[in-house]
Amino acid sequence: MLTGSCHCGAVTIQVPRKPRRLTSGNCSSCRRHGGIFGYYDRSKVKIIARKGSLQRYVWGDKCLALCRCATCGCVTHWEPIDRASNRMGVNFRNFDPSVFASTRVRKFDCANTWKFLD
Repeated sequence: MLTGSCHCGAVTIQVPRKPRRLTSGNCSSCRRHGGIFGYYDRSKVKIIARKGSLQRYVWGDKCLALCRCATCGCVTHWEPIDRASNRMGVNFRNFDPSVFASTRVRKFDCANTWKFLD
């Protein structure tokens, strides 16, 4: 089990293993918060958050909610709006860099083409 947290520690994220690869996007949101995401089945991720410490931001086509700590503002993960969807993204910027140092980070054009740029 790997554990990461936001800056203030109000939100903790646990995942079962290191991701096979990470993704860095360039859409209007991704380029602003600078996250790098690993993807997991929702049932494999544990989000531990103090009451009232998570804020959700939904925009655009309203298919996902970007989640952040209400205190320190760190983007922790995204989750699908549709409860039938099992895939979610975890922001690995909240983990110690040694956890993902050897993991490939792919550049994804989520602003225009929805294709990998590398």
